[in-house]
Amino acid sequence: MPAPAVPPKPTACLALADGTLFYGTGFGATGETVAELCFNTAMTGYQEIMTDPSYAGQVVTFTFPHVGNVGTTAEDDEAAEPLAAGMVVRWLPTEPSSWRARERLGNWLAGRGRIGIGGVDTRRLTRAIRRQGAPHVALAHDPEGNFDIEALVAKARAFNGLEGMDLAREVSCTQSYRWDEMRWAWPDGYPKRTAPGHRVVALDYGAKRNILRCLASAGCDVTVLPATATAEEVLAHDPAGVFLSNGPGDPAATGEYAVPMIRHLLERTELPIFGICLGHQMLALALGARTVKMNHGHHGANHPVKDLRSGKVEITSMNHGFTVDSQSLPEGVEETHVSLFDGSNCGIALRDRPVFSVQYHPEASPGPQDSYYLFETFVEAIEKAA
Repeated sequence: MPAPAVPPKPTACLALADGTLFYGTGFGATGETVAELCFNTAMTGYQEIMTDPSYAGQVVTFTFPHVGNVGTTAEDDEAAEPLAAGMVVRWLPTEPSSWRARERLGNWLAGRGRIGIGGVDTRRLTRAIRRQGAPHVALAHDPEGNFDIEALVAKARAFNGLEGMDLAREVSCTQSYRWDEMRWAWPDGYPKRTAPGHRVVALDYGAKRNILRCLASAGCDVTVLPATATAEEVLAHDPAGVFLSNGPGDPAATGEYAVPMIRHLLERTELPIFGICLGHQMLALALGARTVKMNHGHHGANHPVKDLRSGKVEITSMNHGFTVDSQSLPEGVEETHVSLFDGSNCGIALRDRPVFSVQYHPEASPGPQDSYYLFETFVEAIEKAA
C-alpha cells in the first residue's frame, strides 16, 4: 500500500494573546504584523474592506468562505493602499473569475505589504471573538513554515490595543484637495462632476472614496481637509455644509483636536453638519455624549437598523468597534436610529438644527443602498439653509 500523504507544512500562523494558535497557508506578503482581530460578515467587497481606512490597526476575519474569487481592480479601492493589517479566510483565494479582475488577490496583497492566511476554521475563530471580545493577535507568514511561537504570543500580548489610539491622524490626508468623482455608472466607470454644486467641506478622519463620490453625486462641490483642520480653516472655504467622515481608532483620542473644532462650528454657525461612523462619534462627543469600546464591534453589510422616527428598518453596512453611549446623550439631542442586533446607538440629530449623523455606512461600499437617501437629506438641508 502507498504511504499516507503527508499534510503540507503550515506557512502561516495566527497567534492570539491568550495563547490560542491557528495554522494555515500564507499568501500575500511575508513577515509579521500585530493588530486587533475582528470579523466581517459581508459576502462581497473584500477589496473595499481591506482598503477601508476604518480598518487601520485590525486584521479582518472573513466569515464568508469565498474570498478572492473576483480578483482585484483599482476601481474598487477605497483608499490608495489597504489599511487593514491582514486578512484571515477559510479557503485560499482561487483564480479570479471576473472580467473586471486586473490582479490576483494574493499578488495584490504581496505588492502592498499585507499578509493573508487561508485554511483557517473561521467559524471557530468568529465564535471565539464573539465570546471573548476582539483579541490582540500576531499574524506571521513564512514560506518555510518556521515560527517562534513564544515570540508571536508575546507580541500579541504586548499590543496596546485600539483604546487611546488616534489613528485618524495617520490615515488622513496631509493637505486639502478637491473631489469631483461621482458614483460608478455603466459603462464608463466614475464620471466627473462638472455642474456647479453646494460647497461642502469634508473632514478626512479616514474618508472612503465612495462616501466622497456619494456627496458629489448628490450635488456637492467637495473640498477635503485633513483631520486636524481648525474651525477657521474650515470656514475659510465658506462652506454651505460640513461633512465628518468615517475613520479608525479611539474616538476619544481623535476627539482631542476634532471635538473643539466641531464645537466651534456648532456655537458660531448654523451650518448643516452630517457625520458618518467616526464622524458620528465625533459629533456626539462635541455635543456632550461619550463613547465606549464594544466587545467585538459591528463589521458587515447585513446589519438591521431601525429609524425611530419613521419605524422603517434599513439593512446597512457597518464597521465600528466603538459606539456612542445613548444614555449619555444630552437634552436637545435625539436618538434617531438603533441597531436591531443589540440596541446600540446608530444615529443622532439635533432637534432644532440640521445637524445629524449615523453610525453605519450609507455609501454601500460594500453593502445595501437602503440608506443612500441620507446624502440627499444633507443636500436638502443645505438648500433649505441657503
